[in-house]
Amino acid sequence: MAKNMTEGASLKLLLSFMVPLLIGNVFQQFYNIADIIIVGRTIGVEALASVGAATPLFMLLIVVTMGLTNGFTVITGQFYGANDYENMRKSVATSTILSGIAVVLFTVLIMIVINPVLHAMNVPADLFEDAKSYVVIIGYGLFAMVAYNLLSGIMRALGDSKTPLYFLIIATIVNIFLALLFIIKFGWGVPGSAVALVISQGVSAVLCLLYIWKKVPVLHIEKHHWQWDKEFAKAHLKLAIPMAAQFSVMGLGMIFIQSVCNKFGATAIAAFTSAMRVEQLALQPMISFGVAMAVFSAQNYGARRFDRIRTAVKQCSILAVSFAMVAAVAIYFFSEDIVKIFIESDAASQNLEVITMAEEYLHMSVPFYFFLSQLFIFRGAIQGMGIGMVPLISSSIELVLRTTAAMYLASFLGYTGICYASPISWTFSALFLAANFYYFINVFEKKEQIVIPE
Repeated sequence: MAKNMTEGASLKLLLSFMVPLLIGNVFQQFYNIADIIIVGRTIGVEALASVGAATPLFMLLIVVTMGLTNGFTVITGQFYGANDYENMRKSVATSTILSGIAVVLFTVLIMIVINPVLHAMNVPADLFEDAKSYVVIIGYGLFAMVAYNLLSGIMRALGDSKTPLYFLIIATIVNIFLALLFIIKFGWGVPGSAVALVISQGVSAVLCLLYIWKKVPVLHIEKHHWQWDKEFAKAHLKLAIPMAAQFSVMGLGMIFIQSVCNKFGATAIAAFTSAMRVEQLALQPMISFGVAMAVFSAQNYGARRFDRIRTAVKQCSILAVSFAMVAAVAIYFFSEDIVKIFIESDAASQNLEVITMAEEYLHMSVPFYFFLSQLFIFRGAIQGMGIGMVPLISSSIELVLRTTAAMYLASFLGYTGICYASPISWTFSALFLAANFYYFINVFEKKEQIVIPE
């Protein structure tokens, strides 16, 4: 059900929107986590390392398309907040066309560059084929993932975070079932994991489409909404491209770190992969607050309620820090037990080394969760106000700091140096975003003006 966030208690609205979103994000993480557990515990460390070596490239595909769809739906949310339903529907149609074009371009591109990119990432020869097959299958199934991200983003732009959650839960169950079937029963190995992921995302996309068609008449698109409007499309791309670039910069940062990590062999790759999965799951409350803040900010930007945006940022910041501290303490003291979920804790020296190296990364990163939590809040608020360049610059700062730190410190400290890279980038990016948010919110409040694409 659509929800107007321009009236009522800000914190209550944010929590009611964020909780289903958080559960949904956790289930979405189960997509990858379930695959990693199944691969790591049934096939072995080498297979886990293959998936880990390919994951940054796969994630780059996902985050770039997510940046595009998020940018499109910010404009949809702004029109909804301004009660301009005609342009809102036109925004949905335009976003669909642009998303389709993006899928075709990205799919072709990945098939062209897959070999040289994996070689540039220093993927070991014994892991290369499995890593390549994983990314290629994801590339061919990219349309399913983009469809779900766009449709769920449209529903969230209208304040409905519960319905996408229900469909995501169903898709997660489908993914786990299919991964077990394809890997254990059919013996497809690493490619089976990718096929299960694509099919399950397709299921969630179809469910979203059927729900919108039957239950959300305000989103029903008519023939005239599909008429191409060059300037209208430019307005969407003006926000979406910087957001996609921002997400791509983040993805490139992970590719560079993974490339450095790949030099240390399968054990380090498996350890880094396991640690990143634990971290991604733990960060979901912070990520969810950031998405909720973006939707809230977009609607209130459309309604010219800058005071509500300022209040919501303060409230979200406090809650996000609380979640971050709880996650940091839990991971620090229980990291070994958590990592053992991914790897059999037998006497094999390789497995024990994987667990130890994964713990090392987690112990070094959790003290910096405070800065990471604030990064999501301020970035979400800025994106919701339609300021695309600031998050892009922030992500560029992250990229430079993360890659420089990883390459420089790894040359002196080995794998330990890689563990310092992300915390350094989080700290400086969070400070940059916070300063920019307060600058722009002050400007908007003084000018009391708004520009919504027409």
